[in-house]
Amino acid sequence: MKKKLASWKYPSILLLGIGVSNVGEWIYFISLNLIVLDMTGSPLAVSGLYIVKPLATLFTNFWAGSIIDRLNKRKLMVFLDIFRAIFIALLPFMSSIALIYLVVFIINMASSMFGPTSMTYITKLIPQEQRKKFNSLHSLVTSGAFLIGPAVSGLLFFIGTPILAIFTNAIALFISGMVTLLMPDIEKQTVVSSTNNMLSMETIKKDWYAVVEFSRRSSYIMMIYFLFSCVMVIMTSAVDSLEAAFAKEVLFLSDSEYGFLVTIAGAGIVVGALINSLIIKKLQTSLLIGVGSVLVSTGYIIYAFSSSFILAAVGFFILAFFIAYANTGFLTFYQNNIPVEVMGRIGSAYSLIQAILVITATSIMGVVAQITSIQTVVVLGVLVMMILSITLCIFTLLPSKRQLYETESAGTMGF
Repeated sequence: MKKKLASWKYPSILLLGIGVSNVGEWIYFISLNLIVLDMTGSPLAVSGLYIVKPLATLFTNFWAGSIIDRLNKRKLMVFLDIFRAIFIALLPFMSSIALIYLVVFIINMASSMFGPTSMTYITKLIPQEQRKKFNSLHSLVTSGAFLIGPAVSGLLFFIGTPILAIFTNAIALFISGMVTLLMPDIEKQTVVSSTNNMLSMETIKKDWYAVVEFSRRSSYIMMIYFLFSCVMVIMTSAVDSLEAAFAKEVLFLSDSEYGFLVTIAGAGIVVGALINSLIIKKLQTSLLIGVGSVLVSTGYIIYAFSSSFILAAVGFFILAFFIAYANTGFLTFYQNNIPVEVMGRIGSAYSLIQAILVITATSIMGVVAQITSIQTVVVLGVLVMMILSITLCIFTLLPSKRQLYETESAGTMGF
């Protein structure tokens, strides 16, 4: 029991930091939307905030991997948390919308670096046999933040203003950075020469070549990565971006009905993540990715073809319920099959590709929605998503690739 409790120590601290950071992100996201809308009175200006994130990824991730793989991950995570906290705290003092966009762009640049950095650190810290369990708890924490974040935002708006909520997020990120300082410095003994730390075009070029070479040698692993990313891109660009418009203009839902629909999705995410964390030992990683993705797509199919609130709610609950399973399986597969030495570069490079796909797909879907109808776009989107999910499921269940989904010592998880 003592050994089991000891194995909980650092994963628990890490999950606490992730939880605080995720709740803060939701508070920041909602508050920033309200601040920009209040300043401009234009929904278009608010929509612009959704473009900033993939643009920041495009600008950052072609070189970020070269830095991530050469620096101390824990120190970089602490720096990025405090860096974002400072710039978020500056937002309420900005009087120009252009300046706000610039600061948000800088914040998103730091966030683009933080993702691959934290993924590499988690992979190094958590033993292979514990990763699936940790990832299921990670999904539970982020799912909880999905509900807690907006609720805390509403409470802060009730007792104060969106500006108070912005400062709260800055404090949350600072706390997250301090929590990360409590984590072990697993790269403390690693000595990196100053020449390796230098960022040059030659270094970036060599690193991209390394990514291409790894992708060529490990074509199956990267194909699974790419297929799963495409499913997520379609989900984001074809469905989520048109979700509110579809609910209002196609299903003719009232604001309160749409709000209730979102609440049902939130409940589905939390319930799914909770059950996932309880039964994760009995589920194979290949089934989590493949079957999980197909079931998420099934929920979207039900939603896209629904003609009533009840059907839409059933679809929403199903898709939300199984997202945790698909994400847990994918993260475990990724951590077990990408070498930590190049994980920063691989993660940054493929995040860059994913950002390009998001911008392209969202733009195409927007144009097609103008030419045809929102319903046509959503239906086509979910059908493509289902085809990709079935293809992903077939490849994950290939008997010849079973060893890529197995852990070294399954069933001996310490927590």
